[in-house]
Amino acid sequence: MKIIGELLFKVIIYYIIGIIFYTVILDAMLGNFLGNSLYKLNYNLYDWCVTNKLTIFLFYNIAILIVALYRFFTKKINNMQILYKSLDNILNENRSKIELPSEMTEFSEKLNQIKYEYILNTKRAKEAEQKKKDLIMYMAHDLKTPLTSVIGYLSLLNEEKEISKELQEKYIKIALNKSLRLEELTNQFFEITRYNLKDMPITRTKIDLVMLMEQLVEEFYPMLEERHLKLKVAKPDFLMYSADGDKLARAFGNLLRNAISYSYENTTIKIEMFENENDVKIIFENEGATIPEYKLEKIFDKFYRGDEARQTNNGGTGLGLAITKEIVELHNGTINATSSNETIKFEIILKNDKKSKEGI
Repeated sequence: MKIIGELLFKVIIYYIIGIIFYTVILDAMLGNFLGNSLYKLNYNLYDWCVTNKLTIFLFYNIAILIVALYRFFTKKINNMQILYKSLDNILNENRSKIELPSEMTEFSEKLNQIKYEYILNTKRAKEAEQKKKDLIMYMAHDLKTPLTSVIGYLSLLNEEKEISKELQEKYIKIALNKSLRLEELTNQFFEITRYNLKDMPITRTKIDLVMLMEQLVEEFYPMLEERHLKLKVAKPDFLMYSADGDKLARAFGNLLRNAISYSYENTTIKIEMFENENDVKIIFENEGATIPEYKLEKIFDKFYRGDEARQTNNGGTGLGLAITKEIVELHNGTINATSSNETIKFEIILKNDKKSKEGI
């Protein structure tokens, strides 16, 4: 409709010019010096022009219409060619802007928006593909190490017929521990395909976060003793909150496991729980290598693992903290990580609004 309106406008303009030509210019031309000259030069031509002014007017308007249509469609075709060429620029990942003629400003803005979204989505797809490749590499490495140990110790038990009972028990214990590590890694990798919390509803009930934490801590005492770590929990007598207990237990467990894995030996892990008027705060703090700022920005990304995790058996799939963040956000909360002076701190803030207090 816009193109038709533009065409009609131009035709009307040329038609008005034709009327002016017919009523003013043509009469003047035939009545002044030019008319006298034409009269003397060729009376028959002069007579025909005078008697056929209307015909001349019609021919003029037809000619003007043809010229108008030609100019209009030529311009539109040129613009379409420019637009077609600019489409190739959308698939170009450089950030140069697409520039079109001034009358196509609206198209230009839309194409630049499409190009920006294309570049952004392409970047995300490449990052996701790289993470997938990294994950496969980590899986191969993490699974191979304990599997090699299990095969090695079981081979020794099979080949050495006269091995002492003491060594048998030692090798069996090592093989069992490595098998348990394999099971743990396998379970973690299953999270990749089946765990999508953002699409999973949560079921809130009133729970005592203090009791939840105490039960969780009991489960981690063997890991704490193995690493020669102590645990100090600062908490009120009780802390009631409306939440999905299973999912929060998972989030707290991920943070405690992370603290154990990356703490210096013979240090103390601190957990602090307290309630303000507007929120509930849970803080996990441990002593370990300071995490640089650029790594803190990625620490909650799925599959992200620090260099230390890749070089030791303590690192998992890089899903634990990502899952923790999603669980906290499902509870309308936030989680923040800071690190300085060989201290790592994770702070969870859960909104203590009326909705949470009453339960959902």
